[in-house]
Amino acid sequence: MKIDPRHMDYRDAHHLLIGAIVPRPIAWVSTVGENGVFNLAPFSFYAGLSVKPAIVGFAVGSRRDGSPKDTLRNVLFRKDFVINVVNEALQDTMNTSATPFPPEVSEFEKAGLTPARADLVKAPLVAEAPVSMECQLRQILEFGEFPNQSSFIIGEVLLMHVKDGLLVNGAIDVAQLKAIGRLEGDNYCRTGDRFYMQMPRNSL
Repeated sequence: MKIDPRHMDYRDAHHLLIGAIVPRPIAWVSTVGENGVFNLAPFSFYAGLSVKPAIVGFAVGSRRDGSPKDTLRNVLFRKDFVINVVNEALQDTMNTSATPFPPEVSEFEKAGLTPARADLVKAPLVAEAPVSMECQLRQILEFGEFPNQSSFIIGEVLLMHVKDGLLVNGAIDVAQLKAIGRLEGDNYCRTGDRFYMQMPRNSL
């Protein structure tokens, strides 16, 4: 079967992509609005783009009426954000934060989470998150046409916060981290089922 996504409507193309690009890590992005309200929302079109400098990016789609989501508006205004890692213990609060609350409502309050002061950016950390990355906006790439446009937000990681005990021999212990990932639809996955496969070494 061959499928050309260029000739599909937005909804069908979306379902096709999210079923093929799995599992996806979740960027749990905290920002602060022009009104001073702390915002928190999960995004699963998310990736690391560079190591030095440490660059990450995530995509924010528009609302169904084509208007920008709070996260995009806040990043455009403040020029910074924090990406928090979602683990199994936080899966329900992450799901609550995905609710489309109005801008004057803080997802931190609705989900019962604690905003913690960051060191270098204005956006807050999720105090309960095992890992948080303070990021400064680098660039925003725009794709699509109204009302289905998407903004890919690229930021530089200025500082990482890692819970005590998670860093083992210079690396984050994924067995302790217990991060979750996004699949298609309302399906998620855990990272507990792992296998080892050594990468090939250069024999020349």
